[in-house]
Amino acid sequence: NEGKYHYRQGEDAEKHMNDPMVIAKLQEAARTNSRAAYASFAALHNSLVKASSLRGQLDFKPPRQYGRTAIPLESVEPASEIVKRFRTGAMSYGSISMEAHATLAIAMNQLQGKSNTGEGGEDPARFLQMEDGGSANSAIKQVASGRFGVTIEYLTNAKEIQIKMAQGAKPGEGGEL
Repeated sequence: NEGKYHYRQGEDAEKHMNDPMVIAKLQEAARTNSRAAYASFAALHNSLVKASSLRGQLDFKPPRQYGRTAIPLESVEPASEIVKRFRTGAMSYGSISMEAHATLAIAMNQLQGKSNTGEGGEDPARFLQMEDGGSANSAIKQVASGRFGVTIEYLTNAKEIQIKMAQGAKPGEGGEL
């Protein structure tokens, strides 16, 4: 840092959610597994959210103020069913590590959601069942014109195939599926 950027403290300073004290309290809570440290972090963080974000300005009113009653918990879809509709974003090995890519797939498979390979294929070893019965196979496979790693084996191990029809001009711009 050449001194161009400096965190400023005091009443006149701009508020940020990543305040040094908030980060310190989060680290303390994570390192000590202390409920008190977490409560301190949460209180600081929540006060900064109120001061620095639009969502912090929102205040939800209870349903009874609108003449409505709360929905009975029995009529709400269980979380175990909701997570089955979860999908990860399409991230290829170039954007995240192979370990992170596989970890996302394993987690989504445990939830019965779907992970997305992004462009460029997937290691065929991930198509096999793991020793613990889990799977690192991504359910959604992307196919893009002229891309490496797209094989018959890759495609047959997909639950869903996304075909990329057009690519953006710049890295990270994405394309049309």
